[in-house]
Parts: sequence; structure tokens; C-alpha cells
Amino acid sequence: MTLEQLRIFLAVAEREHVTRAAEALNLTQSSVSNAIHALEKRHGVQLFDRIGRRIELTAEGKAFLEQAKAILAMVRSAEATLADLSAVRRGTLTVFASQTISSYWLPAILVRFHETYPRIDLRLEIGNTAQCARAVLNGEADLGFIEGAVEEPALAVELVAKDQLVVVVGAEHPWRKSPPSFPADFTRTEWALREPGSGTRSSFEAALRRFDIPVSEMRITMELPSNEAVCAAVAASQLATAVSETVAHAGVSTGKLFAVPSQLPSRDFSMIRHRERLLSRASEAFRQMIPAGSSARDPSSPVPVPPRRR
Repeated sequence: MTLEQLRIFLAVAEREHVTRAAEALNLTQSSVSNAIHALEKRHGVQLFDRIGRRIELTAEGKAFLEQAKAILAMVRSAEATLADLSAVRRGTLTVFASQTISSYWLPAILVRFHETYPRIDLRLEIGNTAQCARAVLNGEADLGFIEGAVEEPALAVELVAKDQLVVVVGAEHPWRKSPPSFPADFTRTEWALREPGSGTRSSFEAALRRFDIPVSEMRITMELPSNEAVCAAVAASQLATAVSETVAHAGVSTGKLFAVPSQLPSRDFSMIRHRERLLSRASEAFRQMIPAGSSARDPSSPVPVPPRRR
């Protein structure tokens, strides 16, 4: 039994006329008659009584009519679903993002995507860069957004924005009044940093290595799992930290944190996806919403940093 046979049967049953059904389906009368005959022969049942020039459903035909209607209704629903998916009207999109990106850079894009495609079920998962990479690799997320580097051949990495790391201290830290000599003074203070595996931590350690500062010589006395916890710890102590200028901005604006000269390089915000998995229409639509040349913060309002000590 084919869907075409079901459609022909339904057209004939509704009109009780082969010629009119053929005209409605844009088929020849013989094609319609042959389809009905093949259906009856294949299943050993008579679906229509031929009475003169007209036909009418048999008892078996009436029973089969309801099933045929239900099947074709399901087919139309399935076709509508595929049409919606192809036009990004329905579906599910799971995005995994590291903490800084999910809290400061991504929300505006998420809102714009939801407003444009309200029937897409949009799900956001949050973790560090390592967790994000695992989620994309395992198929638990369609797209990932990370702040650190990831060394995984199965992942395609695409730059989506630039971010600036800054060093900040609290009001009681000596660096507030006497900015450090970079990079020599970095090993002479205590630090509160994000946990290993986070993009912020990875980017900071990469910068240290670039300036020939052994990570092992850094006095890291506290490791915390969130940007907010790190900033709160620094504001209440004589610890220093390195975070995104976006993260630091609120604390610096209120006078709880103070940015110091550091010469830390900018870093990349990247989108990752699995190389061997085809991007869904929803994923591609989300990708297209990412503004070109975006940054984590508006460059017109940078975090204020005191002059570098000579």
C-alpha cells in the first residue's frame, strides 16, 4: 500500500465517482481505476460497489475510510513539521556557553533569536570551556561558545568576538595606589582565580607563558567556580585576579574593584560545533544572528585603568 493509493482511494470515496476523482487529482481515469483495483487485489477486499455509472463504499470500504483519513492526516502533519523545520519555524536548539559569554555577551543574541523564531525551543546550558567542548563533542549541544582555546580536531572553531582580560584588585591591595611593574610584580602577590578548565583561567595562564612567567611561581591561594565569586573575594581582600573587562566593569564602576596596568592581550570568544554533524536550520539561523566584529563590551566605555608606573 502506498500513500498515492491512499490519496486516490480517499478522493474516490469522497466523490463516489472515478472520473471526478481523477479530475481533482489531475490523473487519468484509468490511473485512478488501476490504483483502486491494485489496492483491492493486494489485500483481497472489495472497497466499492459498482452500481450502474456510480460507485459507493462497501462496509469494508467505510471501515477503511476512517483509517485512510487518519493516516493521511498524520502524513500532512509530518509534512507540515518538515516544512516548518526547513523554514526555521519549529525545532529545538541547544546552546552551551561558558560563564562569561553566557552572562554578558550572549543574552542579547538569545533574545533576538527568540523574538525572530518564537516557536524554536531554545535551551541554554552553562559551564566552563572544557565542559562546553565535551557537550558539543557528545552531541548534547548543537553549538558551543567558549572563551579559551580548545585542542580537539573534531571541533570546528569560529571566532565570533574579541574580549579583553584585565587585572583588578580591591581597595586594600597595595597595587591600588602603586601600580605593579609588569610582569615582574605578578609573582609577588596572591591571586584568586577561576577554576582550571575555565576559559578565563586558561587565557590568563597562556598570557603568563607568553611573558615567560612560570605558572608554578604564581601565588594562587584561591580558586573559585564563578566570576562573581572571584570578584567578591578580591573586593574583600588583598588578592588580585584577572577577569574579562566586562565582568570587572560593575565592580570598577562602583569603586569596589580597581583595574591596574597589566598589558594582558585580548582573547577570542569562539563558536564551536562538531565537524561531522550537519548544522540544523535553527543552528545556522542562530549563527547568522551573531554580529560581525562584535566585542564583549562596548569599546566606547572601557574599564578605567590608572597610568602605568615608569
